[in-house]
Amino acid sequence: MNPLDLARPEIRALQPYSSARMEARGAAVMLNANESPWPPFGSDADWNRYPDPQPQALIGRLAELYGVEPGQLLAGRGSDEGIDLLVRAFCAAGRDAILVSPPTFGMYAVSARVQGAGVIEAPLREDFSLDVEAIVAAATPAVKLVFVCVPNNPTGAGVPREAILRLADSLRGRALVVVDEAYVEFVDPAGECASVADCIGKRENLVVLRTLSKAWALAGARVGTLLADARVVALLRKIMPPYPLPTPGVDAALRALSQAGERAMHERVDVTLRERARMRDALVQLAGVREVLPSQANFLTVRFHDAGTVLDALLAAGVVVRDVRRYPMLGDALRFTLGTHGENDRVLQALGANANALPSVRGQAAAVLPA
Repeated sequence: MNPLDLARPEIRALQPYSSARMEARGAAVMLNANESPWPPFGSDADWNRYPDPQPQALIGRLAELYGVEPGQLLAGRGSDEGIDLLVRAFCAAGRDAILVSPPTFGMYAVSARVQGAGVIEAPLREDFSLDVEAIVAAATPAVKLVFVCVPNNPTGAGVPREAILRLADSLRGRALVVVDEAYVEFVDPAGECASVADCIGKRENLVVLRTLSKAWALAGARVGTLLADARVVALLRKIMPPYPLPTPGVDAALRALSQAGERAMHERVDVTLRERARMRDALVQLAGVREVLPSQANFLTVRFHDAGTVLDALLAAGVVVRDVRRYPMLGDALRFTLGTHGENDRVLQALGANANALPSVRGQAAAVLPA
């Protein structure tokens, strides 16, 4: 199949903007972009020049890291830009739709609604697992993109590779399956829920989103990656802003992606996994906790008998966690990002100090399942 058959015809026919940097061709004197000829005050960096739209060094390193060809990779401002580009390229306002499985990351639906596209839901099962058959059944002809977050945010649950690939095969020729792997570095790479990035090029309707914001500690640099069939990447470049990656962000990414940076990332992931297990065991013992959801990410979502009281107690102690009670099936839950050992201890201390104010059910033990 040609995945571009699913894209908007007007986008396929669009003549892309040709930026000044794309036309520079390595010239020594660049007078075509109306840039200042001087570096900014107080700096010797060449930030007076527009950056390369897709910096060769960064693209090459990311392609090596994710095991794809450079032409199968698009770098942008976090995963959010990849989501937005996909929706704009494949969903015509008032005609096309995306499909999501709530509770899940909210930006998929936000991007669709901004575009004027529909949002169809195939909810997760009661145990927060992905229901492949329900998704396939709910995918009407209007659906062009199916978003799957693996591990899922805000629940933390993984999705087996087999289920993702079965979904892509079932929707071949009907929709792109977009797998958001923002937290995949925290997943056992040899486990059943490992990345499907190695399947790019083998399934034309598979798209994978990756980010440097989580395990790589570069949320402030805003560097994300979209992996897809080279034809999809080329199409998205047509509608991408001419200079999506600021030079300081690219420089920070290249430092983090060095061999030493990669070793540091893995060491920190190991610490996070140990903290995840420690916090899970501690939280389940606390008064007021109903359940600690199994997580393969860098957070734990916890269900309380009175989540509002818990949230107030944490805020009073200077601790901010994510209130996820607005999500379906999570009306009693808060999401705890795993911090340093000391930060996590502060959470436990705050909850322990307010134990008498946390309602619980007499004789009812909190539930915790293995991650």
